[in-house]
Amino acid sequence: MRPCGPADRLLAHVLGASLDRELAIGRAPEASRLLAARAQDIVSLRRRRAVARDWDHLLAVASRAHGRRYPARPIRAGRITAAEPAIRELTRRLSAPSPVAACGVAMASVLLTDATGPVYNRSSGVTLAAAIEAAITQLDPALPLMAEPRSLSAGW
Repeated sequence: MRPCGPADRLLAHVLGASLDRELAIGRAPEASRLLAARAQDIVSLRRRRAVARDWDHLLAVASRAHGRRYPARPIRAGRITAAEPAIRELTRRLSAPSPVAACGVAMASVLLTDATGPVYNRSSGVTLAAAIEAAITQLDPALPLMAEPRSLSAGW
């Protein structure tokens, strides 16, 4: 496979959400130049810390959301606050300087943006706790970076 060039990085940025979804379900970054470019971007410490800040923000919004409705995209505040310890572990792993697999970062990112997922959808096919735990597992620095994803739920 050719190294990723500027055009691949730009296109990977534009197609980020769909590429993140592919990485989150376990597609290997080596499968295409665009997946490789996206994986290189999302595993950077700067990008991982940005995802961790987004999770921190979600916790803050959920803690203030008691009884309020946000019409644009209502969150499941009770689920989010109940999962706070797991979310804190997720943000700790995302923010750590150790290298991690793109799959775990993509899983954490997709959870934040997927309107059909457990953060937003009451009838999601996967629980928030299970989805966060799967992402945490993939962010284990002891795992080989190119390992086959494990413990992915059917909801992915």
